[in-house]
Amino acid sequence: MVTVNIGMLHYVIDHIYGAFMHRSKISPPFFSRGWGGSKLELLERMIKDLFPEVEGQNLPPRLIQPIWRTVWETKTACLREGVFRTTCDEQLISALPPESHTARVAFLSPKYVQPQKMACVVHLAGTGDHTYDRRLRLGGPLLKENIATMVLESPFYGRRRPMLQRGSKLLCVSDLLLLGRATIDETRSLLHWLECEAGFGKMGVCGLSMGGVHAAMIGSLHPTPVATLPFLSPHSAVVAFCEGILRYGTAWEALREDLAVQKTAMTLEEVRERMRNVLSLTDVTRFPIPKNPNAVIFVAATDDGYIPKHSVLELQKAWPGSEVRWVTGGHVSSFLLHNDEFRRAIVDGLNRLEWKEPPL
Repeated sequence: MVTVNIGMLHYVIDHIYGAFMHRSKISPPFFSRGWGGSKLELLERMIKDLFPEVEGQNLPPRLIQPIWRTVWETKTACLREGVFRTTCDEQLISALPPESHTARVAFLSPKYVQPQKMACVVHLAGTGDHTYDRRLRLGGPLLKENIATMVLESPFYGRRRPMLQRGSKLLCVSDLLLLGRATIDETRSLLHWLECEAGFGKMGVCGLSMGGVHAAMIGSLHPTPVATLPFLSPHSAVVAFCEGILRYGTAWEALREDLAVQKTAMTLEEVRERMRNVLSLTDVTRFPIPKNPNAVIFVAATDDGYIPKHSVLELQKAWPGSEVRWVTGGHVSSFLLHNDEFRRAIVDGLNRLEWKEPPL
């Protein structure tokens, strides 16, 4: 009788998938155009500006007024799509590709329920998630719990993808930081709209993999308590691109050549160290503790080939009061098989928030 180590099997599946996606010639590697030159320097400065000098003094979200159209509606639910100009400041807008200047969002909500008696969760994209569909499927069953779902189309993804970019393979390292900073700004504005314009009683933000990193950053920076739900997420992009499977899909030689053009000759190991330094800006443990850490629930996989366990535990340690839940599986299998666990975390995180008092 042959016994199979199921955990190892999940881990191997992650590596097989990673080899197919990132080591084959099907698509180009990440960052094939190099570091991004002056854009990278701009982004490094602007991400440092996210951190408040004094705790609690981070910049307020910018106001938005999305233009909505109805996609479909039934007797009990309605799906709308909204568009608005990205809420990045002008320096960032000039660095964004023109295709990313307009933000798009899908909004699935129950009908005939007062907003102050509903919650809404903004779902952020993981690497390669170019459409609304997967996240709407995750949020759809929550309608019966009076939880609405808002799905943001990421900059550099879907209809916001630059013309020269193939799939999810960002052309420059600066694009990764730009994608993150724009996602943070836009989502904070959406949460502000949900609270102040739409009048929702509770809000949350969730995301899978890269989207979970962004969700953690937003939960940290938002001025009011929100349920914060990172799924299968590292504490930093360093883990994904320098330790996990994505390191095999990174154009290290192109990055070295780009530095050589700038008169800096480096070994590949030195290039990787520079990448670590740049991506350390995405280390969520450096961000402030969220306003209600009890409403932070991480869902992590026991045998994740992309995200090592230590990375998840570092975030929990940095945010006392937060919770980690483990699902059995790897990155790919958990993404496919554990949607019920993700939904349970969403419900539980929202239940740990107080209902907002309705205006008099």
